[in-house]
Amino acid sequence: MFVSQKNKYNFFLVAISIILYLSLLFGFFFDENLNFGSIQDWDRTNRPVIDGFFQDFKHTFFNYDDFKHRHSPIYLIFLSFIKSLGINFDLIRLFNLHISIILIYSFYKCLTIKFEKVDTNLLGILSVVIFLSPTFRSLSIWPDSRIIGLTFFVISIYQILKFQQKNKEINFWKSLFLLVASAYISPNFSIFALYHLFILWDKKKNNTLIYTLIFLIVLSTPALFYIFVLDINFITSNAPAEAAGATALSFNFANKILIIGSIIFFHLIPFLINKDFLSKLYKFTRKNFFLILIFLVINVFFFNYNLNFTGGGAFFQISNIFFKNNLIFFPICFLSFILIGFFIKNNLNNFIIFFILIISNIQNTIYHKYYDPLIMILFFTILNNSLAMEFFKEKKNLFFVYSFYIFYIAIRLVKNHLI
Repeated sequence: MFVSQKNKYNFFLVAISIILYLSLLFGFFFDENLNFGSIQDWDRTNRPVIDGFFQDFKHTFFNYDDFKHRHSPIYLIFLSFIKSLGINFDLIRLFNLHISIILIYSFYKCLTIKFEKVDTNLLGILSVVIFLSPTFRSLSIWPDSRIIGLTFFVISIYQILKFQQKNKEINFWKSLFLLVASAYISPNFSIFALYHLFILWDKKKNNTLIYTLIFLIVLSTPALFYIFVLDINFITSNAPAEAAGATALSFNFANKILIIGSIIFFHLIPFLINKDFLSKLYKFTRKNFFLILIFLVINVFFFNYNLNFTGGGAFFQISNIFFKNNLIFFPICFLSFILIGFFIKNNLNNFIIFFILIISNIQNTIYHKYYDPLIMILFFTILNNSLAMEFFKEKKNLFFVYSFYIFYIAIRLVKNHLI
């Protein structure tokens, strides 16, 4: 008896989804900690704040910066409400795990809009690879605002994709409201308001652009009042970088361009295995080699990031841990500049996205987890590129993605337990 191709993919999607979901539950019950610091962040930082809001909301809210917490209190307030219902911390963690899965479904819904002609089973198989993201696994098992903020952000992307597809302003306003919600939960997403303004400018919707600016000013006022007027500036609270003798905030953009560029390159590796694309990339490199090299040299000259700051991304860590220098890291940065340069060439949309990724991190420490699985999500949603369109033409590409994330988990395990 023959099984149709579509039914085969449907069976595989259901099977892999169940297996990956069970693996997440397995990780939950055995205290999986792929990001290494997630348990410590939960026990030493998040739980005390939740207890604080539970026991004395007013005092905790107006003295939040005393907890030395660098993240927004919004999600922690929500979890304290859950605790007030008599739910213990283990059940709160289990609850957080399940609402985190909304991120995967939201990404899938974005894919169904962007790739209307692609088999939805293939889209599902790609979306559930997020189950293998070390950041997703760690922050769904050990509650943190990052994944929840990312979830609201991806739902916002879904609405902006609908707006671009149908040109109905109601979708734009829904997207903007969801973006504001994501920013209140995880402030780094606030900078993506620039992308929304760019979309309106690109569509020449000047009146809507003015209303959007007013809307953003009004909705951001409570946060600005909380941070700057009440002086509860949790953003500059003590951080690992300060423990290492560095400043909490840094505007050395050479550090950010090199490190974030290398992290972007890392997360795009499984999508670059395409002969036609590599041929185009080679031609671009030959034409722009010296310009990219000069840009690299300028950034290397100002680069001063070191291991004591913690973070730095996979390539920076590998170069410094195993070789005690940046001789591996800088050539990778050159490759990342080639790739990013190719994407932004004659494409203002892509330039805005990469610009936002660079400036969204104003603190000195730059962690890999801030961009996982964000880079993959952006690549398949709002980043304009033919590579994403061609990805589903070869089913083996899905195998490459799964292999990459399994390898990613493996290097996290090696780093956590052997280094």
